[in-house]
Parts: sequence; C-alpha cells; structure tokens
Amino acid sequence: MKIRAYNQQDIHEMIRIWNEVVEEGTAFPQEEYLDPESGRDFFSAQSYTGVAEADGKIVGLYILHPNNIGRCGHICNASYAVASGVRGRHIGEKLVLDCLQKGKELGFSVLQFNAVVESNIHARHLYERLGFKQLGTIPRGFRMKDGHYENICLYYHDL
Repeated sequence: MKIRAYNQQDIHEMIRIWNEVVEEGTAFPQEEYLDPESGRDFFSAQSYTGVAEADGKIVGLYILHPNNIGRCGHICNASYAVASGVRGRHIGEKLVLDCLQKGKELGFSVLQFNAVVESNIHARHLYERLGFKQLGTIPRGFRMKDGHYENICLYYHDL
C-alpha cells in the first residue's frame, strides 16, 4: 500500500468512501453528500489531499487544511476516511502518519482535531498511540445520525 497525492482519476472512489463515512453519521460533522462536482471542488480546495492505494484501488484518504486563519494559521486540521471493507488493516494509521509529515512539510506546526467523537475508541486509541494529546472534552458536542448527542474530544500533535 502507498500513500500519495490524489489525482482526478481517484475522485469517484474518494467520493464513495467520503460519503460512506458521512452516511454512517458517527464521525464527520458533514451531513451533505459529495457529488462529482462538489467532490472535485472540495478535495481541490484543501491544502493537501492524500489517498491510500492498495492493489490499484483507493482504500482511504485524508484532507489537510488550516484550522484557522491569521495568527492561528500555523495550526492545521485533518479528516480521515477508510473504506468500510478494509478497516482494521492499519490504513488509518498510515494516513495519519503521512498527514503529520505532510503538515510539517507545508509549514504547519500543530495538527489539531476539533471533534473526535468520544465513542470512536479506535480513532482515539490510534491518535493517543501516535502521540496526540487530548486537550479536553466538549459535552454533547456531536449530534449522531440517530439524533442523540455524544461528547467530542479535542486533540493536538506538535509537528
């Protein structure tokens, strides 16, 4: 498996994987699905979009962009999506590690996650194992697909 910058031929699979996570309603704040036009616009607007490719197929992706502007513009934010059929194979870990390196290359000095759902224990364990520090918890900060609210955890990692 390799992690690389996306290209236009990847867009269809990237949109499928992204929308799968949106549909699950347990990790991404987005509720709107991407279509070919909005997907192209969305992924091209990022500071960097990387994909995980295995056996010629896109199996995951990440987006990396500033978390804020101006005096806080040195802090970046990222989101990760792995196709449901290949989860548990450390693809997410490889995406996060690549993202940490890419964020540093792009001149960011901190990677911050604003809304890791508290019950997303696999992601939280991964982030903590990779050296992310939890800043705190926002009670009832994420509305799950079924309408109930869960806490969100904020994390950061120096680059």
